[in-house]
Amino acid sequence: MSVRINPDKCIACTTCVVHCPVAEATPKFLGPRMIGPAYERFRLLGLAEDPSLHYCANCKNCDISCPHDVPVSSINMLARAEQCKQQSPGLRDWVLAHGELQARWLRLIPAGLKNFGMLNPVTRALLDALGIDKRAPLPRFAAQTFRQQMRNIRQPAQTRKAVFFPGCYVDVYDPRTGLDMVWALNRAGYEVIVPDDFVCCGLPMIANGFWQDARANADRNLAALARWREQGIPVITGCPSCALMFRTDLPEFFPDMAEKHGATPLEDAQEFLLDCAERGELQLDAKTAGACLPELRVIYHAPCHLRAQGNGLPGLELLRRLPGVMVRNADAGCCGISGSYGFKKEKYDIGQEIGAALFKAVRESGAHIAASECGTCRVQILHGSGLPCLHPVSIVRQRLEALRPA
Repeated sequence: MSVRINPDKCIACTTCVVHCPVAEATPKFLGPRMIGPAYERFRLLGLAEDPSLHYCANCKNCDISCPHDVPVSSINMLARAEQCKQQSPGLRDWVLAHGELQARWLRLIPAGLKNFGMLNPVTRALLDALGIDKRAPLPRFAAQTFRQQMRNIRQPAQTRKAVFFPGCYVDVYDPRTGLDMVWALNRAGYEVIVPDDFVCCGLPMIANGFWQDARANADRNLAALARWREQGIPVITGCPSCALMFRTDLPEFFPDMAEKHGATPLEDAQEFLLDCAERGELQLDAKTAGACLPELRVIYHAPCHLRAQGNGLPGLELLRRLPGVMVRNADAGCCGISGSYGFKKEKYDIGQEIGAALFKAVRESGAHIAASECGTCRVQILHGSGLPCLHPVSIVRQRLEALRPA
């Protein structure tokens, strides 16, 4: 595990407090400065943990805003890891942390039966008693996983290749987005490889206190990624949280794993496709297609874990280049879901309060559809606003497939 982070880089300017959506929504959280760098000094003295630690959503807004680059969220996550060593997380947190594993266990059960078993009122009441709020918008299992569907996809012959890391949400619940990503990459001239040895990036496990499971997944994933790196084949993902995990969190939390396998950050798929468009490999504009389409109004939400990477908003830029698409950046803060955070009974109302400004912006936007790269953000936006939300690449595919010569 990572060495302790020096809390003395923090100058107590409270910038992180101003930008913390949880501290604004509830007094139950002391705020990122107090529970992070300030309380870390007490931890180093061996004093008891503050109970508000578990209200940190790991949204990274404190890291984004800190003028001195203090990794406040990492201090909180490492403190939570120590806390979980003393007191193991409960069954509720295990369930939320191991969605991919449960999907593998249930893979032989038809999706309709799984969804009925998971979403019927009796089960939701039981889950509510377990601590998963019955109002939370649990996603539905897809009829077939993305990887299962990929086995039946015949891709055009291409000289260039790209490896796609789908992430748990796309693989288990939203394979349509994964197939749209494959379509876009094929259109840009890449054959897409989806290896079977990829597993969950580990972020849900870290967020819920199962660090050894996250470490095991990191070892497996980094070993697989190293093989593709050695072949010079890019590895990309459409999920900002997966990208952030490999880019920042794994090297910070498990530095020995990074040393063992070498640094292998995932490339952002939207940035990758935007570069393809810049090189002329992916045609996005109406001039080349010679088509006239009805206007499509889109409101875009930038996930917190995307903004934390500091590589701009490539998904938004992709949408802006599409013919007839009028896209607006919601710029209304965190959606409040933070992975599994907003599903938890004691945090559901906090998540809804955090996302209220975004939901209002979406409802009042006049948009036909919303867009966001993060799967759980999309679930939360639909739940809070009523407007369907798609991954930007799905809108790219829909728009380009609709093009017809004038």
